[in-house]
Amino acid sequence: MNSAIRRLAVAAIILMLALIANSTYLQAFRAGELNGRNDNRRVRNEQFSVNRGPILIGNTLIARSVESNDQYKYQRTYSNGPLYAPVTGYYSFQFGRGGIELNQNSELNGSDPSLAFRRFVDVLTDKGQQGASVSLTLNAAAQQAAYTALGNNKGAAVAIEPKTGKILALVSKPSYDPNLLASHDLNKASDAWKALNASANKPMSNRAIKEVYPPGSTFKLVTLAAALSTGRYKADTKVNSPASLPLPQTTTPLPNENGRNCGGSDNATLTVALALSCNTAFASVGLDLGADALREQAEKFGFGERQLPELGAAASQFPGDPNAPQVAQSAIGQFDVRATPLQMAMVAAGIANKGTVMKPYLVQNVRTPDLKTVEETKPEELHQAVTPEVAGELTAMMVNVVKNGTGKPGQISGIDVAGKTGTAQSAKDRPPYAWFTAFAPANDPQIAVAVIIEDAVGVGRDDIAGGKLAAPVAKKMMEAVLGR
Repeated sequence: MNSAIRRLAVAAIILMLALIANSTYLQAFRAGELNGRNDNRRVRNEQFSVNRGPILIGNTLIARSVESNDQYKYQRTYSNGPLYAPVTGYYSFQFGRGGIELNQNSELNGSDPSLAFRRFVDVLTDKGQQGASVSLTLNAAAQQAAYTALGNNKGAAVAIEPKTGKILALVSKPSYDPNLLASHDLNKASDAWKALNASANKPMSNRAIKEVYPPGSTFKLVTLAAALSTGRYKADTKVNSPASLPLPQTTTPLPNENGRNCGGSDNATLTVALALSCNTAFASVGLDLGADALREQAEKFGFGERQLPELGAAASQFPGDPNAPQVAQSAIGQFDVRATPLQMAMVAAGIANKGTVMKPYLVQNVRTPDLKTVEETKPEELHQAVTPEVAGELTAMMVNVVKNGTGKPGQISGIDVAGKTGTAQSAKDRPPYAWFTAFAPANDPQIAVAVIIEDAVGVGRDDIAGGKLAAPVAKKMMEAVLGR
């Protein structure tokens, strides 16, 4: 009898210790995660009455909380909501948070451990909990230029400061108004949520970082970087560039877009091949280099990694084990190569920054209500994609693309622009994607950009090209940052 009681007592003690350990684990290690969950209604009810901190660009408030005359005490409001929605996200009683509102939630609502002293002071002074302000890296002029230039087209645009990795612009269209979701009229907010999610245009999808597309000829920069890095290729190296390239293991050849050889030659230089965006030339180079070399080079630019994971960004992809014809297609950014606009901006930025790819970031700093800085983002090197010498060769060849090749619509008077166009084929029942990636000034880069036009309004399939559609948008963004 005593033995049974002892076993029962030991079991009870073990269960009690397990319960204490679990409670300690939840309180010490998972409290922040659980409090930050979008579906935690108890915490949401409490936080919705907090004076949430603003989101700023420079000294301009793009999201803030104002006092309201209802049970929730504060109303979240967004200035130029659709312009900044891909970055700010939304703050909704029913549907939680998105974007910076989600990623920086604990800072904005004042519950972050870095704000513990501030909360203590607020208690002593009998003030309600106040959130910190979050300052972003965006350049307001570049953001507005991209948004305006994209017009009614479906697409996205990204700009990066090459030397630091700061995101200067991040635009996705069509966009949405987060004020509708922040409404305290819960029926109206619910109707807006349903309409946005039912739309075939997916206005809540951040095309700049969450959608991956075939990059088309903009990927030729990666292929060219891999080729130049071997030392066997130079800008004036002649490569096989016929009108149509026979491929191994198949009877289907790979043609140039215009059906002709490259600039009147079956053996064009790499400089000419890039300027005219000759498919056969870069497919030939890709076949020579092989899939592993192309994949390794792509990864050095950031492929395979999720950049800005805090905003739910997708990773760009190079196919795993392509056969020879698929390698040729991959070398020109087709087959299963997929990239976000952010990724292609990183390719341009890496070349601009003498071969060093910087880690992209959006949050510049976090400050308490009394302007004490509690967080400051520092630039961080991600990869050395190519040597400075190779980056210099690439830059000169990209400048030639804009001066004499397919990128002429990206020219800026008095400034050398380095760029590359792309027109990526997709499904037969949809138009191609128009791309342009560039940086400027070529000799002292201040901005690197990537633009994609997913669907152009009022443009026939045969008139879709990266130079025609995407380059003018990129030009406006670069001019905005350069003060032109």
